[in-house]
Amino acid sequence: MPTATSLDIRLAGPEDAPAIAKVLSESFVEFKSLYTDQGHAATAIDAAQVLTRMREGPVWIALREGVVLGTVAVAARDDSAYVRGMAVLPAARGSGVGARLLHQVENWAVANGHSKLVLSTTPFLHSAIRLYERSGFRRPDEGLHDLFGTPLFTMEKAVDK
Repeated sequence: MPTATSLDIRLAGPEDAPAIAKVLSESFVEFKSLYTDQGHAATAIDAAQVLTRMREGPVWIALREGVVLGTVAVAARDDSAYVRGMAVLPAARGSGVGARLLHQVENWAVANGHSKLVLSTTPFLHSAIRLYERSGFRRPDEGLHDLFGTPLFTMEKAVDK
């Protein structure tokens, strides 16, 4: 299993879109039955949709020996940085990849004057929720919303400007 210290985190370029789409697909396939079809399609996006996301904000990848193990994207929303497209390959989970990617997003948010990070997740992504909580994210007092019928809830983390 890769270690967090053996990772390279870098900004993704258009040439990385197919690898990012593959990570998203492989990371969420085990949960596909828990999503609505549209909800899963909006989560495990294809390479063309990754390119669109890259135009909306930065996307990073985590690599080890040239292999993409994880990805995360962010979009600026007023004083918040919206974290999305967070995925780590099943074989790399628990190795620090997700924490390193979240740290990258937090550094970007601080450097760009955002006061908080916001993300949406599904109640069934238990290990991701634990990662977010260990990273300082908390659920505000608001109920569930949904992504094409798949339940979601919001998590937030204040960051120092």
